[in-house]
Amino acid sequence: MAGGMSAECPEPGPGGPQGQSPGPGRQCPPPIPPAPWSLPRWRAYVAAAVLCYINLLNYMNWFIIAGVLLDVQEVFQISDSHAGLLQTVFIGCLLLSAPVFGYLGDRYSRKTTMSFGILLWSGAGLSSSFISPRYSWLFFLSRGVVGTGSASYATIAPTVLGDLFVRDERTRVLAVFYIFIPVGSGLGYVLGSAVTTLTGNWRWALRIMPCLEAMALILLILLVPDPPRGATETQGEGAAGGSRSSWCEDVRYLGKNWSFVWSTLGVTAMAFVTGALGFWAPKFLLEARVVHGLQPPCFQEPCSNPDSLIFGSLTIITGVIGVILGAEAARRYKKVIPRAEPLICASSLLATAPCLYLALFLAPTTLLASYVFLGLGELLLSCNWAVVADILLSVVVPRCRGTAEALQITVGHILGDAGSPYLTGLISSVLRARRPDSYLQRFLSLQQSFLCCAFVIALGGGCFLLTALYLERDEARAWQPGTGTPDSKDVDSNDPERQGLLSGAAASTEEP
Repeated sequence: MAGGMSAECPEPGPGGPQGQSPGPGRQCPPPIPPAPWSLPRWRAYVAAAVLCYINLLNYMNWFIIAGVLLDVQEVFQISDSHAGLLQTVFIGCLLLSAPVFGYLGDRYSRKTTMSFGILLWSGAGLSSSFISPRYSWLFFLSRGVVGTGSASYATIAPTVLGDLFVRDERTRVLAVFYIFIPVGSGLGYVLGSAVTTLTGNWRWALRIMPCLEAMALILLILLVPDPPRGATETQGEGAAGGSRSSWCEDVRYLGKNWSFVWSTLGVTAMAFVTGALGFWAPKFLLEARVVHGLQPPCFQEPCSNPDSLIFGSLTIITGVIGVILGAEAARRYKKVIPRAEPLICASSLLATAPCLYLALFLAPTTLLASYVFLGLGELLLSCNWAVVADILLSVVVPRCRGTAEALQITVGHILGDAGSPYLTGLISSVLRARRPDSYLQRFLSLQQSFLCCAFVIALGGGCFLLTALYLERDEARAWQPGTGTPDSKDVDSNDPERQGLLSGAAASTEEP
């Protein structure tokens, strides 16, 4: 025992073994430590591959409707503002359910919660493909249920990866995981457009997805473990041995974590722009082609929109390159600049704003230049996905990372892409109502409704600059006794990286 003092076992009561007293001075046997949790490296990478595959399907569901938007509008006879409401309903249900799944993910089986989410969104997606045009409200409702199912996975999966990997290894794995945001988004456009072209019916795009999701569910059950929270950061012992804080206590802790607060507002700006662009960009580019005389207008389904394929492919390519560049830059530069991660996010967002502005205003004159600047803007935007996830995992204690992910998703979507597609469509509809009914005026109305995106993304860059001011302090506090995990004693005192954090040192450590 510490301080050279010896502990005596308390004498058992009358119900003790054989009613005997151990006698004074009897030494307690040493406590049996919990068996450390471990997983072979190959198993961890297999689990990561399965989670990446499901993330791909998740984001394909987010944007598959955008790839067939013109057909959906023709079938259900809905305007631009109501079409934007489709994505708003999806995101609205996602953000309302994210805190619930975050709470469950911090306290109960994460694997079970993710499995339930996959069943929910795949069932709702399949059912929506059979809805009659007379029941357009039911189609909107089904998109909301898909959003609810997606929330379970988007909230919990990054925390599982955070408990399977640590430090540079975690940065690389998160980079691969977040590559599938743009890849899945782009494949959503491509699948929707390609299936419509092949079958002549956009509904088949929604019927193919459940087959892929059934395979994902089987792989999740068989191959993905549910590691103890904080397992890799507490030498395999996890963070489950201390007292369990309440949800309100977790929220209060996160509200005082300024790195988390400002990075969440930066993510909100990213979500606002990606939501508006992801939903409306294919239609914007199609109308630009009509204005240039490259394609006739569409008045009856199926509407052939090659820009869904082009924009989807552009999203995939720029997304893969951007996520890799951002993650690798963060991994290299944070060794010499402790605040490198938020600075990378800030600089990329501030550079995205003029690219979006030029892409919008060059579209009426030269479509090629518009594509170039749009692709460059998407590339810069994609640099941040893995980096912002690593920021959250580094400044938030393991015991409430699920809640942190849920709050970031909720705030990011409620102020970001929950309203941006609807707001963009609403502005476009208001501008069109005051102008002559022509394809040129439709195009100009949609073009001008996009202007808010350039402004919002610049604000997001400012939020990440503020994140950089608090990053080192919050990383150190994440491992201080009393503010870290309930098992603060589990932090390895021989770990030079954590000793550096606790002492406020800014020097980085070598890779393990």
